[in-house]
Amino acid sequence: MTSFLRDADMNASNELNFKELLRIKLDVLQREHRDLDAAVHALELSGRPDQLRLRRLKKQKLALKDQIVKIEDDLIPDIIA
Repeated sequence: MTSFLRDADMNASNELNFKELLRIKLDVLQREHRDLDAAVHALELSGRPDQLRLRRLKKQKLALKDQIVKIEDDLIPDIIA
């Protein structure tokens, strides 16, 4: 195998591994987002929720959503119409 083909094969392998890692990270972040959503919902259903805690959970949830969107953008290639 020539050096060029070996390098191309390694780059393809690294790209695949990178995308696999992104997908795993995306899955973890989505799970954390769902867990926070459930926590926010449970807190809102309680009689008198702690507003500071509720605000912090919602802020964490929003930060996770931003990370999720960024990873999704990285995984989905731009299509020029």
